[in-house]
Amino acid sequence: MRQETGTLDRGDGIPLAWRRMRGHGPGVVFLGGFNSDMTGTKAEFLAGWCEARGTPFLRFDYSGHGASGGRFEDGTIGRWAEDAAVVVQALAEGPQVLVGSSMGGWIALLLARRMAVRAVVGIAPAPDFTEDLIWAEFTDDQRAAILRDGRWMRPSEYGAPYPITRALIEDGRRHLLLRGSLEVTAPVRILQGQQDPDVPWDHALRIGKALAGGDVRIHLVKDGDHRLSRPQDLALLGETLAPLLREDGGEARAEVRV
Repeated sequence: MRQETGTLDRGDGIPLAWRRMRGHGPGVVFLGGFNSDMTGTKAEFLAGWCEARGTPFLRFDYSGHGASGGRFEDGTIGRWAEDAAVVVQALAEGPQVLVGSSMGGWIALLLARRMAVRAVVGIAPAPDFTEDLIWAEFTDDQRAAILRDGRWMRPSEYGAPYPITRALIEDGRRHLLLRGSLEVTAPVRILQGQQDPDVPWDHALRIGKALAGGDVRIHLVKDGDHRLSRPQDLALLGETLAPLLREDGGEARAEVRV
């Protein structure tokens, strides 16, 4: 399949970069993680996997990420969720399976609350991470710096330090999902490494408990890390996606696998 590329104005002059392959049947949309982009290992795997099956595939960069315009430090969960909504509504055709990695899992669940989707697949999904996995773990000095200066540079084992802003934290509180019932009834699949240093594996169980729908399956990978980008992890992703794209659907049940 021929890959199309382009940019889409998010409505305020900031271009969102995207790549798309057309195909037949339900499509796949990849939603990347915090400070990531659409050229990572999982996105490239999905592109090849979808191409081999003739499945439509769409990926993009949030504003301030990758090839898109805007500044990363201006981004918030609400802004990036709106980026995703703009791209999906403009470029995706027919029913879609949203595949969200880390923060992308949060974005996918936010989208699934506001639009009809075929299914959601979360890879170490991190809803509420700004509050539960960042703010809750900050020291008093780090919190004071954010409140005083508007941002704090957080070290990263994946690259250069990146800013955690006051706007990110405060906006995140307006989009928390795990404080009550999570009204998503589409099928949800979660792949979660138990050696993940960024998103504790029991966070996946919190998501499963909060989800209102009954078709929820959580696959715990005992030796898996946060990225879940090893060959065996990518194979598991493909195995998870395939039945969700079948026209006959699947059996609804709740399940946890280790």
